[in-house]
Amino acid sequence: VVHLAGIAHANRANVEPHLAFEHTVRTLACTLEAVRGRRPHFIYFSSSMVYGNFASGTVDEDSPCTPLGVYGSLKYGGEKMVIAAGQVSGMPWTIIRPSALYGERCVSRRVVQVFIESALDGRELVVAGDGEDRLDFTYIEDLVHGVVCAIESPAAHDQVFNLTCGCSRSIRELIDLVTEEFDGVTVRFEPRDRLTPSRGTLCVDKARSLIGYAPSATLERGFGQYARWYRSFARRPAGRANAPELLVGS
Repeated sequence: VVHLAGIAHANRANVEPHLAFEHTVRTLACTLEAVRGRRPHFIYFSSSMVYGNFASGTVDEDSPCTPLGVYGSLKYGGEKMVIAAGQVSGMPWTIIRPSALYGERCVSRRVVQVFIESALDGRELVVAGDGEDRLDFTYIEDLVHGVVCAIESPAAHDQVFNLTCGCSRSIRELIDLVTEEFDGVTVRFEPRDRLTPSRGTLCVDKARSLIGYAPSATLERGFGQYARWYRSFARRPAGRANAPELLVGS
């Protein structure tokens, strides 16, 4: 069982905490109840947001978890629910902590998607902070590869894994890629949200050694493929009516 249900947007979770609880915690509780007694391998998608402010430039799975705001707190609570269910029933579990996901069919309003859509529509890029914040941007194919490794490997049982690129990049570096790919891009900087944690690199050495995880996409390559995928929608005769936002849940 791979549990992916939930609101995948930290800001929305802070604005609508009750909805975030229903979609993140209650769906998880219902799923755990549905599989109780069957003891399948249960894979839970958590988030890098559980770490809160990174104590250093790089965190691993043993780093302290001090989440900020609703989203990270609910995800961390979900991890504890899964572990507890495993303790009670003997169900094997795996917890996955991704970060800054992007790539084809990733349409949950993360920063790379938002920047590409803004550039395509001729709108300015809105940046919270000075652009020096760092994220471990993770291409969708690498994450899927990691999930398959976790499904197929008994070594993944009862383990927590960071599944990311394993190398953080600054928002300014992402802006540079957008301005190289699209003409006439402008940028506006706004005050940084106090509930946005300072992050960086998530170490993936544990996933490499235990389950053979091998991320390969650089931000440059992954961004280029993602941008070309978005452009394919912009060229359709029906225009933005066929935009990727409509693919949510597909």
